[in-house]
Amino acid sequence: MKVTPMDHPEVLLIEPAVYGDPRGFFMESWHAKKYAEHGLTEAFVQDNHSRSIRGVLRGLHYQLKHPQGKLVRVVLGEVFDVAVDIRRGSPRFGEWVGVHLSAANHRQLYIPPGFAHGFCTLSEQADFLYKCTDFYAAGDECGVIWNDPDIGIEWPDMEYLLSDKDRVFSRLREMNPDTLPEYRGRR
Repeated sequence: MKVTPMDHPEVLLIEPAVYGDPRGFFMESWHAKKYAEHGLTEAFVQDNHSRSIRGVLRGLHYQLKHPQGKLVRVVLGEVFDVAVDIRRGSPRFGEWVGVHLSAANHRQLYIPPGFAHGFCTLSEQADFLYKCTDFYAAGDECGVIWNDPDIGIEWPDMEYLLSDKDRVFSRLREMNPDTLPEYRGRR
């Protein structure tokens, strides 16, 4: 397994060892002891699976009172996955990182609590799996508009399908600081 800090060092790109032969492949998508050797000691409490068609953009989502760290991966298709540091007081506030995740490259991305997260589907269909460090709390879900010019995410050039909720999120600089997670130092 190879673990590489992204441009934002708290967001980690994980490339699991994949053992393949003509029959297919095998990989460990989570092994608590091995991941802990790389600093990932989180206790995941919920696994989610979403399916999206080409052009679907989900995000940028976060939870305030129940922040979720996420370990994300794609098991069918390809997405462009993004994490944005929205922790007030963070020296990297407003910075983003993005990576292509696909069934073919087997990559995973670890996104710490306090980051907004989103992705867009590049393939005809994508199945996206993610482990969360806290439970989903519908009343606690918040978001930042996906195309905030101050953040400047370089999304792939395509037409996007967004939910009504994702279309109306605010720009980061327009948000009440009390609706943003607080930076408490690096993990």
